Amino acid sequence: MFQVTNERFEELAAEAVASLPESLSSRMDNVAIIIEDEAKGRNLFGLYEGIPLTRRGSGYNAVMPDRITLYQTTICQVCANEDDVRAQVRKTVIHEIAHHFGISDPRLDELGWA
Repeated sequence: MFQVTNERFEELAAEAVASLPESLSSRMDNVAIIIEDEAKGRNLFGLYEGIPLTRRGSGYNAVMPDRITLYQTTICQVCANEDDVRAQVRKTVIHEIAHHFGISDPRLDELGWA
């Protein structure tokens, strides 16, 4: 297990989002990234909650942002150093943003991002 401060974890999450190609990041719409310690009763690195872009219709308006939650303690528990944390945060961010774009877990598994 390798601990990073909350501030450093937030920086790593911001780096992961900034590393996305402009062609993807510019298409993200109404989504917030939240950091929590762990998912209660679940062993998750991250969680997407919302309406994927592929399922939004003309009636989509005035809704709360989709949420991508990163679970800092859970991620840090599987990491041996900061580079491991950075890599796992990036993989988790990409995985959850893929859900925002409507990509399923089976498809992410095929692509190596599960």
